[in-house]
Amino acid sequence: MNKDICKYIDDHKETFVELETLLSSIPAISPLSGGEGEYKKAHALEDWLRKQGYTDFQYIEAPHDKAYKGVRPSLILTIPGKKRDRNFWIMSHVDVVPPGDLKLWNTDPFKVVEKDGKLYGRGVEDNQHGIVSSVMAALALKNAGIQPEYTVKLLFVADEEIGSVYGLKYIIEHHSDIFGKDDYALVPDAGCSTGDEIEIAEKNILWLRFRTKGVQCHASRPELGKNAFVAASALVLKMAELGDLFKDQQDTLFNPPCSTFAPTKKEANIPNVNTIPGEDVFYLDCRILPTADRDGILNEIKARCRQVEEQYGVEISFEAVQNDISKKSDPESHIIKRLAQVLKDVAGKEAKLVGIGGGTVAAHLRNMGMNVAVWSTIDETCHMPNEYTWIKNLQNDAKVMAHLMI
Repeated sequence: MNKDICKYIDDHKETFVELETLLSSIPAISPLSGGEGEYKKAHALEDWLRKQGYTDFQYIEAPHDKAYKGVRPSLILTIPGKKRDRNFWIMSHVDVVPPGDLKLWNTDPFKVVEKDGKLYGRGVEDNQHGIVSSVMAALALKNAGIQPEYTVKLLFVADEEIGSVYGLKYIIEHHSDIFGKDDYALVPDAGCSTGDEIEIAEKNILWLRFRTKGVQCHASRPELGKNAFVAASALVLKMAELGDLFKDQQDTLFNPPCSTFAPTKKEANIPNVNTIPGEDVFYLDCRILPTADRDGILNEIKARCRQVEEQYGVEISFEAVQNDISKKSDPESHIIKRLAQVLKDVAGKEAKLVGIGGGTVAAHLRNMGMNVAVWSTIDETCHMPNEYTWIKNLQNDAKVMAHLMI
């Protein structure tokens, strides 16, 4: 363990707080969620890094007419290594989700508050924890005069929260040549509070939009219509039962070890109380085991739709709005074994290999054939009110990342 690196990180707590405070002050919310996108935040991060002496930056900008300046930028900082035949990528995302109901927050979500060793604010964990830890790891090496073994690429991507269409998916589709065949990556966008879990696989994400069409009429004469809301509600209950139906298909790498099916978002149907809605739309979030019978699941969903159609005299259709399939990282690959060793040497932790139900940008890299470790030390407060991260975890994760670089 390099003492100079660890001392720099321990002595610069205020720099961690400074960067977290800057990043949270610029809400990088997708235009699809009512925001402007990542432009201002990405450029503020670049400006901050330039003040630290970095100069090798590259932007990849995905066009998006609803975003500020009409683009969704992803930023790459390159730190040359001793060896140039492969790159070590650390990939974090710049965008955040909206704060939600402000009444549930104890503080302003876009003003970082330090209290009892924690930093509170929207984005401090998801995913500024990854951004700040990786940046401070690089600064620790720079301060110690240590060149990384392999070239380090810190990639700060856009649009992770809404599916990466304007982020990593765009990069892979239009600029895949930036990735080498022997490159490997760390994605600090999931983890656990003990910091000993290395995620090597993800459930396949399938988001479905269900549209129920009935007949609209006056609420005082419901017999003249076909209530799409009532029929959709029946369908929601049938979709919620899918978890029990497929609970025997299990993979103990994951927690929970089975596929999950959660009805989530519902669109507004009619604006007034005294009308029977003729159309209703809701969404189902499916997290499907890579080993599960995907066709069998889809056939069951279709069968349940037909049952509700027959019972309520409505028409039901559904379509996928996100359909991500992720390969598994090789447990014997360089990044997985190296991270496990660094965790043992630097943090005194015995690594456990796990799978998760959440989706990260790692999936897109794995599908390209790259081995990726997903790891960080977090309490998983992402998307919650009063989101927080521990300063000590930021510092300890920076130490691990710095030693991965060397």
